[in-house]
Amino acid sequence: MRTFSPTKSDLTRAWHVVDAEGLVLGRLATEVARVLRGKHKPTFTPHLDTGDHVIVVNAAKVVLTSDKADKKVVYRHSGYPGGLRATRYADFLAAKPEEAVRRAVRGMLPKNRLGRATLGKLKVYAGPTHPHTAQSPLVWDLASARREQRAPGRTG
Repeated sequence: MRTFSPTKSDLTRAWHVVDAEGLVLGRLATEVARVLRGKHKPTFTPHLDTGDHVIVVNAAKVVLTSDKADKKVVYRHSGYPGGLRATRYADFLAAKPEEAVRRAVRGMLPKNRLGRATLGKLKVYAGPTHPHTAQSPLVWDLASARREQRAPGRTG
């Protein structure tokens, strides 16, 4: 029997909504990146974009553990000599929460054309509303999804 390799006609893309209120930024980003890549599907293929669309709402209410908000730094460079700019993560989250979530997810995707195409399926909003209601997205409770993935019989 030959190995099944999905084609574009075999792909079906769903829309998922994730409420980021009170979730840890890194753990949110890993789960969102997994769904964007399509690793949750049995038809996952590493060289194809088989993932779903993800909408993240309440990005302004995401949290960082420990005191990372004060110690972690976001860097950007203008391209000119001496053009390195550093910002504390607490200030960055207050000013651009959508960009903070998008950067965290981007760091967990491949660094090539496939990763850039995958990132195009991510929509991040600071508040609780989004304009994608026509796609009838599935509301995805990330906290309970993590609990269901644990092995049976484990506690904690």
